Amino acid sequence: MILDKFKLDGKVAIVTGASTGLGQGMAFALAEAGASIVGVDYVEMPETQKKIEEKGGKFLGIVADLLSTDPIDDIIKKTVEAFGKVDILVNNAGIIRRCDAIDFSVKDWDDVMNINVKTVFFFSQAAARQFIKQGTGGKIINVASMLSFQGGIRVPSYTASKSGVMGITRAMANEWAKHNINVNAIAPGYMATNNTAPLRADEKRSKEILDRIPAGRWGTPEDLGGAAVFLASSASDYVNGYTIAVDGGWLAR
Repeated sequence: MILDKFKLDGKVAIVTGASTGLGQGMAFALAEAGASIVGVDYVEMPETQKKIEEKGGKFLGIVADLLSTDPIDDIIKKTVEAFGKVDILVNNAGIIRRCDAIDFSVKDWDDVMNINVKTVFFFSQAAARQFIKQGTGGKIINVASMLSFQGGIRVPSYTASKSGVMGITRAMANEWAKHNINVNAIAPGYMATNNTAPLRADEKRSKEILDRIPAGRWGTPEDLGGAAVFLASSASDYVNGYTIAVDGGWLAR
């Protein structure tokens, strides 16, 4: 049965940025498909844990600051200690800083690039090493953006970082497919999350965005669930290095 290929029973997924928003939504979807979830964030994740466990799922929360790559090896270690293995990594944690390019600071550049690209690469590297050690293959899902395709306004480091995410997704897929490791990305469109709160609060800018989205609405964390489960499952075994836009048709315009 084709639907069986989408099941994640017995799988173990690490999801970064799992306390709220898109990361939380993808964690819920993967858990509903059968995976045990290791949530990583810089704050505790009681809501995520509660909702997953209420539905019979398993959850381990790890508090870590991914602005640095230092916590990565320990996160992999704790995951293996708790669940015996790692099967899926969702690199969702990220930040955005808004300022005119002419005034953009070195700190805002470095902070965004560090968590959005550097951590994504080195977390993927650590997961791939674990997959190879296990001999099981695995799935890596990176979170890209509409700004992987476009330039954006007042977000130069975010644009650079998300363009980088799409590029390293392809590069890692090229090298690791031979190990039965699939590396792909999801590019969310304009989603109702903390990152977009300033845009949604700006009536003029919000209308400009909504006028271009064929679906006529902001996306929700739930909208990413199907793509996340697909890329985490055996249904996507021949999908490598691709970035799937979940954008309500934004890029089609």
